[in-house]
Amino acid sequence: MSALARYFKGKGLAVSGYDLVETALTVQLEAEGIKVSYNEDIKNVPQKVNLVVWTPAIPLNHKELIWIREQGITLMKRAEVLGMLSKTYDTIAVAGTHGKTTTSSIIAHVLKFSNKKSTAFLGGILAKEDSNFINGDSELMIVEADEYDRSFLQLYPKMLIIISTDHDHIDIYENAEELYTAYSQLMSQVVDGGVIVLGPEVIRHISLDLIWILEKRKIKVLRIFRNFDFENIRIIDGRYEFEFISDGRRESYISSLPGIHNIINSCLAIVVCKNLGLNEEQVAKAFKAFEGIKRRFQFIYEGDRVLIDDYAHLPEEVAYAVNTIKDLYPSDKVLGIFQPHLYSRTLEFYKEFAKELSGLDGVILLPIYPARELPIEGVESDLIYNMISLDEKYLVETEELLSTIRERKEYKIIMTIGAADLDKYHTDIIDIITNN
Repeated sequence: MSALARYFKGKGLAVSGYDLVETALTVQLEAEGIKVSYNEDIKNVPQKVNLVVWTPAIPLNHKELIWIREQGITLMKRAEVLGMLSKTYDTIAVAGTHGKTTTSSIIAHVLKFSNKKSTAFLGGILAKEDSNFINGDSELMIVEADEYDRSFLQLYPKMLIIISTDHDHIDIYENAEELYTAYSQLMSQVVDGGVIVLGPEVIRHISLDLIWILEKRKIKVLRIFRNFDFENIRIIDGRYEFEFISDGRRESYISSLPGIHNIINSCLAIVVCKNLGLNEEQVAKAFKAFEGIKRRFQFIYEGDRVLIDDYAHLPEEVAYAVNTIKDLYPSDKVLGIFQPHLYSRTLEFYKEFAKELSGLDGVILLPIYPARELPIEGVESDLIYNMISLDEKYLVETEELLSTIRERKEYKIIMTIGAADLDKYHTDIIDIITNN
């Protein structure tokens, strides 16, 4: 939403908005001339407004939303606006249950670093840009294709990446087949002569008939481990080096993004960049200069003790985070702080979350962050806690978090995990690990 706000502001329009609480991002938006209010009041809505953009994160009983509907003001979902914009650009859409922000951010960074202009709407904050929006003033647009609420079906991209198709959003997709059908529909919306790049296992959920139809429309369908691959992974000074293999050629890359999953994301991005005309030297230089995305395995503090933050909120993402941190620090004790996101997701995956968190040396588990959901009876964090196979596990209330960390002096590495608001504790955690 903030990236869209920045887009319209950059077009010279007056932009204002609502958020539940003040954050570093909303403060930044206000500094850029975008007014933000934090209370539900129809007086916040400008008298002369042409368009209101909203997201399903806003509850349907929100006072301003109700009033806007009653007044007949043009109201569009964020996805609809991105879909509208995508018809006026050559759009690169990045879809998948996880990895969208990382992969789209890599592409946006490589293009900008290589002086190839693009407009990018990202789901995370680029560390170097300190923004989730790049205004390239060109015909090329990069956007995350969000599967929630089937939002991505608003898009008609020229190039499409599908990283993964793990079942999620059970409030939208009753079963995995419904999710696969939605991804297939998105693939069919790629424009003639376009390019589709598929991550691991995705092809298993796509019919061969669809692939045949796409190829008849001159759409290239490129698959990792078939059309391109990677080998010879090494960890050197905390950075991952690997070889990208395509058309019989081997190219060396250095990435600041740790983990095998990020090498996969990187390879998908490399394929897109090469199909946009960039060469090996341009892409490799850009990769080496990439500083990452905030909250995506981000090093918050490095000293005698280390604090890392990761946005992981699905079991496979948690597994990636845990495996990566153990690869980087095989001899150190790692304490994970996990805040489950959504009641429905916790109910669906509590066994899987427990399994992956058990790969750490210790776990602090916080109450579920509800986001847009109402509580589900019997669904609490203790569902996960009771199945974690560690002696060192702690189920705490939010106000007990800092004191619990203070008592765990034996842990050199601390990682906050989750899609909610754990990042607001980072300053206090740094104070603890540097003075305790």
